[in-house]
Amino acid sequence: MNFRRQKLDGVEVNLTPLIDVVFLLLIFFMVSTTFTRETQLKIDLPQASSGEAVESTVPQQIEVTISASGETAINDKVLLDPSLDRLKTALERESAGDTSMPVIITADAQTPHQSVITAMDAAGQLGFGRLRLTTSQMEAGGSQ
Repeated sequence: MNFRRQKLDGVEVNLTPLIDVVFLLLIFFMVSTTFTRETQLKIDLPQASSGEAVESTVPQQIEVTISASGETAINDKVLLDPSLDRLKTALERESAGDTSMPVIITADAQTPHQSVITAMDAAGQLGFGRLRLTTSQMEAGGSQ
């Protein structure tokens, strides 16, 4: 008997389908990913010599932040239009109808007075009774 060794063909891996699949996955993740840009308002608080420090014992609170240019954010979500109606809608959404939550208004020292009054008015019209204004402690020997 004559046994011949069969010649084995070289094993090749075709990478083209693999590259196609990886490319499609890459495109899928690029299209489905959302990029969020965190925005924060720069605030220089007004100073006050009287007042008392309040510890945040309430886990649920609404913080309204108003920058010097009048930009308004509620719980770090910037409002595009800080009108009275938009403020009321955003406060209702953040509170989920619970008007017993404290509303803390943090406004820059250079903020137009109208922006602070608008925020207070929106909270008052919705029935929020616990309003606070934040300030920084006045330095000793500081004058006006």
